[in-house]
Amino acid sequence: MPAAAIEFEQVVKRYGDKTVVDGLSFEVRPGECFGLLGPNGAGKTTTLRMLLGMTAPDAGAIRLCGEPIPERARMARARVGVVPQFDNLDPDFTVRENLQVFGRYFGLPAAATRAKVGPLLEFARLESKADARVSELSGGMKRRLTMARALVNDPDVLVMDEPTTGLDPQARHLIWERLRSLLGRGKTILLTTHFMEEAERLCNRVAIVEEGRKIAEGAPSALVESEIGCDVIEIYGPDPVALRDELAPLAKRTEISGETLFCYVDDAQPVHARLQQRAGLRYLHRPANLEDVFLRLTGREMQD
Repeated sequence: MPAAAIEFEQVVKRYGDKTVVDGLSFEVRPGECFGLLGPNGAGKTTTLRMLLGMTAPDAGAIRLCGEPIPERARMARARVGVVPQFDNLDPDFTVRENLQVFGRYFGLPAAATRAKVGPLLEFARLESKADARVSELSGGMKRRLTMARALVNDPDVLVMDEPTTGLDPQARHLIWERLRSLLGRGKTILLTTHFMEEAERLCNRVAIVEEGRKIAEGAPSALVESEIGCDVIEIYGPDPVALRDELAPLAKRTEISGETLFCYVDDAQPVHARLQQRAGLRYLHRPANLEDVFLRLTGREMQD
């Protein structure tokens, strides 16, 4: 079995008295997409910074592409492409120039970089924008250019920090299609995202972290089955507390978030029959998903 592309072993990071990453362990296998999920403040960004050698851990061991981090971070980074959470494209350059200049950071000969530009523009569907300034691009185009730029060095591993945040559905689906094509080419992807649908579509496995600790890990479908294991009925209407008291005997479990009541059911028919007797209610019956798992493990209420 090939060595892991990414390894975290009991990694700890503290800032003063605050422990931001607390004994975190996981590994990402070559050729898989691994999702690192968690609420804001869970330690995901610090984890990525440590992986890339930008922040040193206080304890534990990290390996990236077989190299110890941070000791040999520079060597490892030569085999890694990074898509940051916020685009940091050079606004003074054209689309083509952004790709050409980035190739220099990896010591690629100018001729080799120029040869890569055409295929990368095609990959990002930006052929018609090759000579456009970054300021002329839409948000989705900038995101695709940032992804193409991360591929200049033909990396083995891609680290992607919330790659589709702020994009419209069409742009998001195009990014997903491009990511699936990279996985089909054998690339390894470490993905952070707040879109649980994105994680379900792309990730072979996910780890959910909270307050710097891993609280669950596994394939999305396996986590949905083990943590939820039934259908969900979302009910929207006034007085969810009274509605919960009425429906609780018919459900495995109920939860309230704002004005929405969540009923977890093995048999939805009794709940449907009761709801059809009530006017002014809207409801949705659906299979459980990764968002249900995430919210059950990390809580439905906002955290500061």
